Amino acid sequence: MSQPRIFAPADVKKRASRKACWVTSENNVYDITPFLDDHPGGEAFLLQYAGRDLEDVMTDKFWHEHSPSAFEMLEDFKIGVLVQGESTVSDDWVPDENFHPDETNTKADFDKNKFLDLSKPLLAQVWSAPWSKEYYLEQVHNPRHLKESARLFGYDFLEAFTRTKWFVVPLFWGPITGFLFYLSLLQFTDSSIVAGDILQWPLPRLPTVASSAFAKTIPCFLLGNLIWTLLEYGLHRFLFHIDDYLPDANWALMLHFLLHGVHHYLPMDRLRLVMPPLLFFVLETPFTRLAHLIFPKAVANGIIAGAFTFYILYDCMHYALHHTRLPQYLTEMKRYHLAHHYKNFELGFGVTSKLWDWCFNTLLV
Repeated sequence: MSQPRIFAPADVKKRASRKACWVTSENNVYDITPFLDDHPGGEAFLLQYAGRDLEDVMTDKFWHEHSPSAFEMLEDFKIGVLVQGESTVSDDWVPDENFHPDETNTKADFDKNKFLDLSKPLLAQVWSAPWSKEYYLEQVHNPRHLKESARLFGYDFLEAFTRTKWFVVPLFWGPITGFLFYLSLLQFTDSSIVAGDILQWPLPRLPTVASSAFAKTIPCFLLGNLIWTLLEYGLHRFLFHIDDYLPDANWALMLHFLLHGVHHYLPMDRLRLVMPPLLFFVLETPFTRLAHLIFPKAVANGIIAGAFTFYILYDCMHYALHHTRLPQYLTEMKRYHLAHHYKNFELGFGVTSKLWDWCFNTLLV
């Protein structure tokens, strides 16, 4: 027997009109839209209770107690169950740089919230889940905590691609960034140089690069730094938190969970705080190609090197914000970022700075 569809209170509240009229009773959800025309008291009476619970009014002896047959008829319109999950996020939460959350009791959490069983691979559960989008978003933004990383896949080979130690980011992307910066220097010196030339022997040496090339490359590099801060904010706000525009379909929920949902669900997971190289490669490819379409190759490589440098700093800083004692500025950013997770995930999208949150009115206070 298939599981009943699980809805959140927000699902019901959103369907409170003639076009979509949902109600609840005894934690069951009913779509009574087709019944509006047939209700003996008229549709206007039912629409008073659209998006609300009907149990009290249907059992009120002094108002209009309904017969057993009325309740049987109501069952014909049942579409799922209402689960009011426990919230771990609060507007009153006070950010503390020494915050250490308690481990989640996985069995009690699953029994209460009917969301994910943290003792089993998670992606298969998301793929076949009975939840609505609203219930998924409500639950995935309520953090849980485990001592060890939860599994996403049942197969070890696939699981390995989802776990990344923080130092993999500078080790993998650092040499690539250095190569692009060096290539930009050479290309500013000689516009005929292409990427393949730098791999030929003997290698060009930095002392042979004209000093004017530095004067041209450094502004491109700094522009790349600035561009990254805007990309960091934009991707976090408009891609990772695409919540309102997310289709109500399991494939969309799974992509959201893979991209960023798992981080909000398990924010202290040490092996999922930095981006796996394969995922960052997918995300950065369209932007690096765009840079080469817009700018000459020397400028594009300088900008990309600057952006990659700040990406490395961003990912390492993101890890530190969750797990390291930090100097004053970074401690403030740690409190700010933890508030994004535990206070209000719809604000505070900056990780390395509050600059763009301030500019675009998403500052978390």
